[in-house]
Amino acid sequence: MLNVGVLIGGRSVEHSVAVITAMQMIENMDREKYNIIPIYINNEGKWLIGEGLDKFETYKAGKFENTREVFFNPSFKDRILYSLKDVEVSKGIFSGKEKIKTLEEISKIDVMVLGLHGTNAEDGSIQGFLDTLGIAYTGSDIMASAVGMDKVIMKDLYKANDIPVVNYVWFYRDSYKNNYDEVMNNISTLKYPLIVKPSNLGSSIGINKATNEEKLIEAINIAIEYDEKIIVEEAIENLREINCAVLGRNDEIIASILEEPIGWKDIQSFENKYSKSSGTTRRIPADVDKDIEDEIKRLSKKSFEVLNCQGTARVDILLEDNEKIYVNEINTLPGSTSYHLWDKTNINFKDLMDKLIEIALKDREEKDKNMVTFDSDIYDKTSYGTKSAITK
Repeated sequence: MLNVGVLIGGRSVEHSVAVITAMQMIENMDREKYNIIPIYINNEGKWLIGEGLDKFETYKAGKFENTREVFFNPSFKDRILYSLKDVEVSKGIFSGKEKIKTLEEISKIDVMVLGLHGTNAEDGSIQGFLDTLGIAYTGSDIMASAVGMDKVIMKDLYKANDIPVVNYVWFYRDSYKNNYDEVMNNISTLKYPLIVKPSNLGSSIGINKATNEEKLIEAINIAIEYDEKIIVEEAIENLREINCAVLGRNDEIIASILEEPIGWKDIQSFENKYSKSSGTTRRIPADVDKDIEDEIKRLSKKSFEVLNCQGTARVDILLEDNEKIYVNEINTLPGSTSYHLWDKTNINFKDLMDKLIEIALKDREEKDKNMVTFDSDIYDKTSYGTKSAITK
């Protein structure tokens, strides 16, 4: 039986959404195949285990009294989850006892399921940590995660690979404060209305639409509270959003059925995306012509491949006038793993979790085949301490 750690929450403004995703993942994992070890990363960044962390009610009530902090030894392939515990030891015959802390092994982790979203989670940081430990994990690797999280770099890369994106400019928060006129001149090359976004965030947080310069400045002032890098894009007026999920690894990937969120205007708010009472519904399958459907699936798979993603990701498409297609962004750790799209594509949630774990283990296996040592006589050819220490 595989020991499967499930990371929950994280230091991110998308913390609560991540908790919901993780609970859904745990609920749909086969307990006859997996020994599930829930690991909660709270808002302060502490890693906790304990009773009730596999239950949504625990997070809703905010009761974590029966938890304790855990950590890993940062040695490659140690993969043991540890905790500290107090033990009493004798100080001597006449000196009584004292309490000291000692290491306690909790469990070896065979694979880590990432029930995380947003910064410090979806941006490659947790992936780098797990790669350092040699632990397999679900979702994309460091590079794909980091690029997919940064909307500017992502769009730059898509443009270079002939994937259509809307016109955009970007700037840093410091540039806006120190070189205001230059930033505003660059933005003036775009046509109103405009969409202003933090470059490294999801769930529609910090995103606003601007129809004039006054609204633009308001939107920028909101966005720079969430990120130091801001992207401004031309908005599409006659817009439909279409979503497509992609699943697999390398050249073995498939696209899901398409969906269209219905009942929102301009920008889907956080509440639109996650509240049952928001009035937003999802049309599955999306009502588009067959040629449009095929092109959306092709571009979604290409968007996945270009970043070298793996596991499952959701690609958000902008459809203008029912004919022109733009790739808006890719979500490398999509909310609820986009299970509703796979369920309609005849892959149920339990089978999806099996597939994600299978892909994670395959990726770790392939990484472990890579050589990380190289025999050479460079030490013998180096005069340490001289100005010309190494001769190439």
